[in-house]
Amino acid sequence: MSNKGKSGIRRWAILSGIGIQMGVIIYLFAKGGAWLDGNYNPEGKLYTIIFTLLGVAISLFLVLKQTNELNK
Repeated sequence: MSNKGKSGIRRWAILSGIGIQMGVIIYLFAKGGAWLDGNYNPEGKLYTIIFTLLGVAISLFLVLKQTNELNK
């Protein structure tokens, strides 16, 4: 296989991993927020919303950081 072909496969593997990583981070932060709501705020969903948005922000930061490294 040519060097360019290996590079393309490597890029797709990294990008697939980034998507999985993003989903796992958001899921874990949402579950953590739901746990906090269940224990400390049973009537509301404030922690779930805050932690989900925090998970999205962190995962976007990591995606941007990784894609910048990939494009170097």
